[in-house]
Amino acid sequence: MPNSNAKFHRGGREASRRELVSRSLQSAQHCLENQDFGTAYAHYLLVLNLAPELKTSVKETFQYTLFKWAEELDSLARIQDLFNCYEQALELYPHDEVICNSMGEHLFRMGFRDEAAGYFHKAVKLNPDFADAKENFYRVANWLVERWHFIMLNDAKRNLTYLKAIENAVHSGSKSVLDIGTGTGILSMFARKAGASFVYACELSKTMYELACDVVAANNMEREIKLLHLKSLDIEIPKHIPERVSLVVTETLDAGLFGEGIVESLIHAWEHLLLQPKPKNQDISPGDYGRVIPASATIFGMAVECKEIRRHHRVGMQEVAGVCFSNSVQFFSPTYASAGSEETVEPYTTEKLSRIPGGYRPLTEPCQVMTVDFNDLQELKSLAARKPWKLSLPVTEGGILDAVVVWFVLQLDDEHTLSTSPSEETCWEQAVYPVQGLLDYSVKTGDTVMMEVCCQDCYLKIQKISSSTSECGMDFSDRDDTLSLGNEAELCNALAGLQTTSKQDGSTPVCVLESTEIALLNDLPYHECFKAAMSKVLLSLNPSKDLQSMDVDGHGSRINLQENQNKSSLDVDPDPLYILDVSEGFSILPIIAGKLGPVRAYSSVEKEQHQAALHVIAEANHFPKETLEFWLSHLEEESVVLQRPKSDKLWSIIILDVIETSGLIQQEVMEKAAISRCLLHSGGKIFPQYVLVYGMLVESESLLLESAVQGTEPTLGFNIAPFINQFKVPVRVYLDLSTLPCVPLSKPAELLRLDLMNPLLNSPSREVKVQICKSGRVTAIPFWYHIHLDEDHSLNTSDESSHWKQAAVVLDEPIPVQVGDELVLDVQHHKSNISITVKR
Repeated sequence: MPNSNAKFHRGGREASRRELVSRSLQSAQHCLENQDFGTAYAHYLLVLNLAPELKTSVKETFQYTLFKWAEELDSLARIQDLFNCYEQALELYPHDEVICNSMGEHLFRMGFRDEAAGYFHKAVKLNPDFADAKENFYRVANWLVERWHFIMLNDAKRNLTYLKAIENAVHSGSKSVLDIGTGTGILSMFARKAGASFVYACELSKTMYELACDVVAANNMEREIKLLHLKSLDIEIPKHIPERVSLVVTETLDAGLFGEGIVESLIHAWEHLLLQPKPKNQDISPGDYGRVIPASATIFGMAVECKEIRRHHRVGMQEVAGVCFSNSVQFFSPTYASAGSEETVEPYTTEKLSRIPGGYRPLTEPCQVMTVDFNDLQELKSLAARKPWKLSLPVTEGGILDAVVVWFVLQLDDEHTLSTSPSEETCWEQAVYPVQGLLDYSVKTGDTVMMEVCCQDCYLKIQKISSSTSECGMDFSDRDDTLSLGNEAELCNALAGLQTTSKQDGSTPVCVLESTEIALLNDLPYHECFKAAMSKVLLSLNPSKDLQSMDVDGHGSRINLQENQNKSSLDVDPDPLYILDVSEGFSILPIIAGKLGPVRAYSSVEKEQHQAALHVIAEANHFPKETLEFWLSHLEEESVVLQRPKSDKLWSIIILDVIETSGLIQQEVMEKAAISRCLLHSGGKIFPQYVLVYGMLVESESLLLESAVQGTEPTLGFNIAPFINQFKVPVRVYLDLSTLPCVPLSKPAELLRLDLMNPLLNSPSREVKVQICKSGRVTAIPFWYHIHLDEDHSLNTSDESSHWKQAAVVLDEPIPVQVGDELVLDVQHHKSNISITVKR
């Protein structure tokens, strides 16, 4: 009897379970129909916990419910609830790549890049062919493991020089070592290999810390090297390390030497973590005093002429495609704005001058800017407090003063040095201080370039760059501000010879643009091409209009333009044509459109300063106020940018940003094109109408070294490559094909067509046969774009004047080829990602 009762009860419980599962499934479906995603999600949780056997059958519906409920929670800012839902979902489906990827996307949007990378990486491991996860991981990998890690680890000369300096220190008695900013842990492993008894290493980045743990373990040193997931400023004795160390090794250096905080971290190390420095004139064991590698550095600088730097930091034209700038607005890049900014802004850009397009020309001899002793605590402390000092460089070659470039020589110890000079074969770039705000940039032999130098906010700052002519006879010493001049006439003559920063009297608005935005303003063919294409569309839509004001060829009468526009302000055209520019960043295309006739041009510029600058330029070009408007101010929901201009109107032209400056396709551009096509009236156009992707096969050792660590040879036998190469991405961006060290092995070939106006012509994948014209090893496939505004007007992103850079797919393994061979490329486009693989 007891057994039969137990069976009865078990049978009853099973029946109840099935009934509850059935009712919950019905309730979940009902909730979905009513878009009550939260309740539907709760029902599915109950179902899957009660009936795990249903996981496969309800998986897709559960995913849909989860994602919809997560969107709702996100919009309500219920972040913790959102994460709880994903954690519950991943307990049920721990190996679901779609849920992992979605979790990563939410984390990335909220700024948790390290955590997002972990979920993207897991999704790719679960399904290597999952395109969404791969694209997400590649994008976040660039944030988490910066590309210079690969370049530096492949620099065998740099690695060997550091190894020898560390060996010298350890062999002489420095047996306890702290590696600040360890990265992959390579310097710590050098110290352990040299025989250090105690090695500690700290790393702030969670991703790099975890990578270093894997690397150290793979090299069988996990017991000898203690890794700390900490900023060095937070290390305490004895909480984290038992006692002060005798040697600190670090390479927390950027192109401007101080930009990664080495001064602050070494001041803290000397005060709290290092043994006292060696007393002068005393002979004591190295293990009894503290020291730092690198020991010191000398910074050098010189003035240069460089067209590429100039076009990214100074607007070089008074008129672009019929739009007159005159002196209505002063444009500056962020490096110039940083001089008077209270915010901490990096005061320089970086360039590898040996590969800069068009090259550079020295205008002065290299000059020593300053030295710093990393083993002198008082000198480190005095850097920030030191008053700015003046520096003068005699001009040895006449030209255009475009920038002061800076590099340094690192003295690791008494025997070993590393130089970041542009004339050296080095993994380092140089710091570039663009010259802006002068009345005249020309200098001649015998002139003097002057500047102020200081160390502020952890940066080396070079500011107030100016020039004086050779006739002025003025003596600018490094320290003394006093001018010794004979008489009033001599003073007037000297002041007349000065080319100093132009005064901003407050009447001329200042607009700070990113360097890429300034390069765009300087791209004259880009603006002329858009002007011609837009005027063609407007003429076709308004063939009967009085077109006297349509300054299509750039030579129309400005008086007629003003008269027509003044007339239009009194007698407003009842049916203007609507133009929307949703390209990213600062754009004058709406103003160019406004010069082409009776239009209502809308800009999607967001920054108030940029809007003010566009208003000033519009007024300087005698625009009626209603010609230019800012689209975002008309939107109730800014996330839905693409919509009708008015309830009863459609657009004549919609300008989309298709190609990023980096050389990649913009995210979701085809989705934006699909919406845009629905918002055009008959005869309206999307610009560009289609894009052709071109590429060629090349052999480039540089691209290999910049994309992945090449085995154990450059890292001197240490096993690092498999771990950091997990973060390699197949596409290199911001390339200049004109200076890329490579050998073309084929002619350019059309790889893909992206048609924004006619989607039926698009294909997500295509096979392309490419003929080999030179024997070698195919290591990469650089690609660029021909952007067709229409059949008659196109732009080539690889042109010398283009503001766009190029990109390249780097192959995992080089492919040997002979002249006459034919390779088949499998080209696929998914969202903004182009995938190019070679079919063997």
